[in-house]
Amino acid sequence: MAALKNLLDGVEYECVRGTTDREVADIAYDSRRVVPGCMFICIDGAVTDGHAYAADAVRAGASVVVAEKDVELPAKADATVLRVPDTHYAMAFLSANFFGNPAGQMKIIGVTGTKGKTTTTYLVKSILEHAGHRVGLIGTIEIVIGDTHIHADHTTPESYLVQKYFRQMADAGCDTVVMEVSSQGLMLHRTQGFLFDYGIFTNIEPDHIGKGEHRDFDDYLHCKGRLFGQCRVGIVNRDDAHWEAVTEGHTCSLETYGIDTEADLRAENITFLRKAGSLGMAFDVTGLANMHVQIATPGIFSVYNALTAIAICRHFGVSEEDIREALLAARVKGRIEPVKVSDEFTLMIDYAHNAMALKSLLTTLREYEPHRLICLFGCGGNRAKSRRYEMGEVSGRLADLTIITSDNPRTEEPQAIIDDIKAGIDRTDGRYVEICDRKEAIAYAIAHGEPGDIIVLAGKGHEDYQEINGVKYPMDERELIREILEGR
Repeated sequence: MAALKNLLDGVEYECVRGTTDREVADIAYDSRRVVPGCMFICIDGAVTDGHAYAADAVRAGASVVVAEKDVELPAKADATVLRVPDTHYAMAFLSANFFGNPAGQMKIIGVTGTKGKTTTTYLVKSILEHAGHRVGLIGTIEIVIGDTHIHADHTTPESYLVQKYFRQMADAGCDTVVMEVSSQGLMLHRTQGFLFDYGIFTNIEPDHIGKGEHRDFDDYLHCKGRLFGQCRVGIVNRDDAHWEAVTEGHTCSLETYGIDTEADLRAENITFLRKAGSLGMAFDVTGLANMHVQIATPGIFSVYNALTAIAICRHFGVSEEDIREALLAARVKGRIEPVKVSDEFTLMIDYAHNAMALKSLLTTLREYEPHRLICLFGCGGNRAKSRRYEMGEVSGRLADLTIITSDNPRTEEPQAIIDDIKAGIDRTDGRYVEICDRKEAIAYAIAHGEPGDIIVLAGKGHEDYQEINGVKYPMDERELIREILEGR
């Protein structure tokens, strides 16, 4: 229980009904999760408006309602109603106060950008833990609290959940939290109520623009930039053409990293590494830190991810040796993840599930001059058909062989999706085979691998399921590979 007056610290409000002399048992923003004595916050969402459920919440036992619009309650209900300018914004502060402002007990790192967020957060976690820190993680794949792994529904959860996880992390002994910060999360104030110690910008490209997301690129860029009014130290990729626009009006101290410019921290003398069954990069770090680094993932974007992690971790006094060892050992599930199946060819798993990501991935792997570049992928059902044509065309142009298979067909027929992908490939002279069953397709790729080949399984990445007709069936590509190898 918490005193309502204490929860309102830092919140702009007007008490339009009842009294603030109350105790609050919990906070809910979904009327189905109301418990007796809780505070119900009316969130106007993309699908439903919580204001319409205020009466239901009170009937279920809510004693406080927080709203930004008028609400109708049962006439004799013993409930306090607080009016705020923005319920998303208010919820962030109310939640932080409810959980005892746990962010103040740890160092909080926030990473925003179109690409690289997930990999960077895992690299930072790996380096800091290698140096003896206890690190919590919030991101696209999962929330990690000690040995507990929680499936993530959003890249950046609602502010209530962010604060709940912070509380659990602090109680578990974490001294640091690294989290992905999406533009949606910033737009909806999910990261208000505390200051990030470090805010990081990786890059920005047109993405998440459309109904229910951002109205245009300027809005997307502006929302990303909010992070630099919510952190103490900003660390930005100076090679990105928009870095100055993203940091315009920043209130934090600022430092930069990059490859092509006079950044504060730089990667130089970059080398592509290829060993038996694996790909990597090597480079020298100069400027704010000086060391030689090797990483076990391919491509220039992997150098950027590693450089971003170094730029962050140097603020924690991590030794060069710890950084080198952690970066070389780090693996991020489903992000250019190597899976050893042979010394003669290389197999990798990646989450690339749109044309832009697939083009970037295949272009990177081409730089290693493979004997053949083989791309296995499918496309999700109940999504824009244009994605299928575009991905088919990209693979047809950049891969030597495309293996078309099933992804998450959802309520569509897998063969219909495959036919759409084939229509895209047919715009090129690319070779392909179609094998609907994903396990059979992977087995074909492994069985037909030739010396010097690079095989990439694209689209599923970290996912451990296949969604068919509303049911998620277990399916992890790593397990499929293990079964295939055992059955040889």
